[in-house]
Amino acid sequence: MRMRYLVIAAMLLSATGIGGAQTAEPTATGLWQATDPDTGQPSGWFLFRDHDGVYDGTIVKMFLKPGESPDIVCDKCKDDRRDKPWLGLDIVRGMRRDGLTYKDGTILDPRNGSVYSAMMTLKPDGQTLVVRGYLGISLLGQDRIWTRLPDSAFAQIDQRFNPLRKPPPGARTDTLRR
Repeated sequence: MRMRYLVIAAMLLSATGIGGAQTAEPTATGLWQATDPDTGQPSGWFLFRDHDGVYDGTIVKMFLKPGESPDIVCDKCKDDRRDKPWLGLDIVRGMRRDGLTYKDGTILDPRNGSVYSAMMTLKPDGQTLVVRGYLGISLLGQDRIWTRLPDSAFAQIDQRFNPLRKPPPGARTDTLRR
């Protein structure tokens, strides 16, 4: 009888995760840095959010070259992003998660307004994201390697886009930007 109670207790503990170390699989949610493949310098920071299983990535910090305007807009975009500022622009849209792979999404090149099919692969350590934009089939595309930024980097982005910021006292939270 005592053995039966021990077996039941062990099953309950393992089911709740208390008895063993269960780690959740990492997700793309968070802040990522893209680098220029030619210079190796940061080109932008992107915030990925999960909207009920659909992941989107927004530009939240830009690293401008000398002479570039911080007020640049997507004047070549052909969809709802036309004439919207690059800062705050959804670059990655519609990614659906399948384990460490994200697929069925799109990625926008705001320099020319082109929208490409896209997929992403998150490395098991959760610190590297391989972003692939392509035409038609994934073989006809390019990979970019993005690296996860620490939570402390959220303090360096425009606070309008910071999901960790606290609203000012008395502010209505239902009107804040997502």
